[in-house]
Amino acid sequence: MKKPVKASIEVQGTVVSILAEKHEDYICLTDIARHRNPEGTDDLIRNWLRNRNTVEFLGIWEQLHNPDFNPVEFDGIKMQAGLNSFTLTPKQWLERTRAIGLVSKAGRYGGTYAHKDIAFEFASWISVEFKLYLIKEFQRLKDDENLRLSLAWNLNRTLSKLNYRIHTDAIKSNLIPPEITPAQAAITYASEADLLNVALFGHTAKQWRDSNPKLDGNMRDHATIEQLLVLANLESLNAEFIHMHLAPAERLIKLNAIAIRQMNTLTASTTRLLEP
Repeated sequence: MKKPVKASIEVQGTVVSILAEKHEDYICLTDIARHRNPEGTDDLIRNWLRNRNTVEFLGIWEQLHNPDFNPVEFDGIKMQAGLNSFTLTPKQWLERTRAIGLVSKAGRYGGTYAHKDIAFEFASWISVEFKLYLIKEFQRLKDDENLRLSLAWNLNRTLSKLNYRIHTDAIKSNLIPPEITPAQAAITYASEADLLNVALFGHTAKQWRDSNPKLDGNMRDHATIEQLLVLANLESLNAEFIHMHLAPAERLIKLNAIAIRQMNTLTASTTRLLEP
């Protein structure tokens, strides 16, 4: 199981942790509560959950984002919310409603985390000023992450283009007969490009275009960083396989096995790109 990415931001002197859960950002409510009362973070979160407006907000959020949300349990909780005798903990909310907007963590990064939408609402309850600074610092973190990802994507795209020259040179030297027309050469290049496409993406360029008529460019323009890095590797390896005079079918099998192995390795460590 992948370990969630941990990042942190400093908001008015308080360090706030952020986890990546289910491809979404979850902000630590415990850290936000610590800004108001370092000794009573759990009590603050429970008091916030007792509020009827809070329960209604959480319920609406879950109904919008969570198909497994339990509306029957939610209605029962909502009827009791606001009463003096009403209490609600994050764990109770999660167990009774199958909610996904809150997450309870134990261990090193322990505490109560919430989807950013919910965390901003809690921060507003703690302090409107703190909420504004939290949003500002959170956005700065996301901008930094996007910049790093963009730089890595462009780097790997460049590597892919450079390796493609090696790839096409090998095709020209070994697969294209002398004195053929440019059109014939283009067909050969396209065939080899699709061999790589099938090995890595599972379909040819035409199949991708037919399945994605509304998207501009080609499948490589929409590839992930990991796919582009593996593609650069496959182009170099295919060039060597061509020099070895391996048949296309044999090369496809070898390249597909390599692509699977490398993608498994890279996707298992993708979260390191986001670590500060």
